[in-house]
Amino acid sequence: MPLLNLFQKVEPSQSLSLLEACWRTLVLGVVQGLTEFLPISSTAHLKVVPVLLGWGDPGVAVTAVIQLGSIIAVIAYFRADLNLVFRGIARASRGGDWGHQDARLGVAIALGTLPIVFAGLAIKLFWPGYESSPLRSLASIGVVSIVMALLLALAEKIGKRSLQLEEVRPGDGLFVGLAQALAIIPGVSRSGSTLTAALLSGWERADAARFSFLLGIPAITLAGLVELKDALKAGATYGPLPLLLGISSAALVSWLAIAWLLEFLKTNSTWPFVVYRLLFGALLLGLVAGNPTLG
Repeated sequence: MPLLNLFQKVEPSQSLSLLEACWRTLVLGVVQGLTEFLPISSTAHLKVVPVLLGWGDPGVAVTAVIQLGSIIAVIAYFRADLNLVFRGIARASRGGDWGHQDARLGVAIALGTLPIVFAGLAIKLFWPGYESSPLRSLASIGVVSIVMALLLALAEKIGKRSLQLEEVRPGDGLFVGLAQALAIIPGVSRSGSTLTAALLSGWERADAARFSFLLGIPAITLAGLVELKDALKAGATYGPLPLLLGISSAALVSWLAIAWLLEFLKTNSTWPFVVYRLLFGALLLGLVAGNPTLG
């Protein structure tokens, strides 16, 4: 698509005016930025918030592209860490020193990315009606949110919190990556599932969050790029300019959320997120019970 087409005007005959489309994607970007890296499920909130505002479900393609803002933020925030990882892998490829912590971290990230890639491909190939499946209903999101809150509470309760990022092994990456694959289900939370798995494995909270963020870089990037073409075609509702606004707001708010969470977990537990997820799930189930049409 030519660059000038990114700034095309959304015609009044389409579903939304340009101003309305920009406002909606701005809100979606803020929601994405606030929830992508907190263990509360960005997918769930990107589904629930617009539905509760009367906008309807924006769809998988649009939300995946707005997630690109989060990946811009996490790459920028962890650029020094990524540089060390790439150098470690390059050094190991030349000299065979795969035991170095930077190389081990790179291998752990690579292995941890495989489960969600395979899960995403399986859904694309074998589940064409996924976007409208019962898994994306508000009732399902409410139940999943409560279940994941209980699992996070369990991890908080029994986790030893003794391992640090420097001690990561490839097997750790695969285990946390299997948990990340569950984030295909709305309400699970990619950061929530990976943080829970890491805590269960005995990681310190801040190091668990740091690895969760690094592991999310390939997953979120691939999701956004896979859906980018379809999202840009959806100009009848969200034109390219509103999408750029959504990506930008998601990037800014994601950066702030990453910095805040890493600092928060140095001295605090994840119990506030457990309570929030329980209340969020209960609220959704209550709304559906009061108005079954919300589904």
